[in-house]
Amino acid sequence: MKTIGLIGGMSWESTVTYYQQLNRLVKEKLGGLHSARIVLYSVEFEEIEACQSAGDWDRSAAILSDAARALERAGAELILICTNTMHKVYPQIQAAVKVPLLHIADATADALEGAGISTVALLGTKYTMCQDFYKQKLIDRGIEVLIPGEADVELVNRVIFDELCLGIQNTASKAEFLRIIEDLTARGAQGVILGCTEIGLLIGQADTSLPVFDTTLIHAGRASELSLLP
Repeated sequence: MKTIGLIGGMSWESTVTYYQQLNRLVKEKLGGLHSARIVLYSVEFEEIEACQSAGDWDRSAAILSDAARALERAGAELILICTNTMHKVYPQIQAAVKVPLLHIADATADALEGAGISTVALLGTKYTMCQDFYKQKLIDRGIEVLIPGEADVELVNRVIFDELCLGIQNTASKAEFLRIIEDLTARGAQGVILGCTEIGLLIGQADTSLPVFDTTLIHAGRASELSLLP
């Protein structure tokens, strides 16, 4: 079994899901008392968010590259960045280590292709929804990406940072997210990407008839598969 390195803490609320899911999947595959081999580096999210707000992506890349190198030294053979947004600096982090980083958008695109989805709604932080670093991965695979209008982009972003990252699940916010999903369905979405690792704490497949692609579960699922390959 390969050792999985997690760059977590962005926020720690969703890092918990990664840890649980990786261990659950390995146990399901191997049975008994088996669990995943995991090394976790949990960053200080206040520092990362300050970099995001200031547009200082070079600083955040340096912080996360240091984390990746620490995981590599600790024996990680595969590394996951446990957040969608910080894949903006994926190239810099991958360049800092010799072990592979599993890109969350690549794993998600594989899942979309497997489900026959050609047009998908994307919810996430304003950086993930509005910038190209994430969407382009999907577009390059022939998948059309739909995002909400400007006001709803700001609403989704606010709920992520002011509620979900603080462990708050608000029923009114859930209703707003489901409204936005309905709007995007009317625009032609065949599925919805929960493109922030915290959104799955608020909504899931049971809440909508539209196929849901939870990036946290997809990312962890692919990592568990890779960790068990010879």
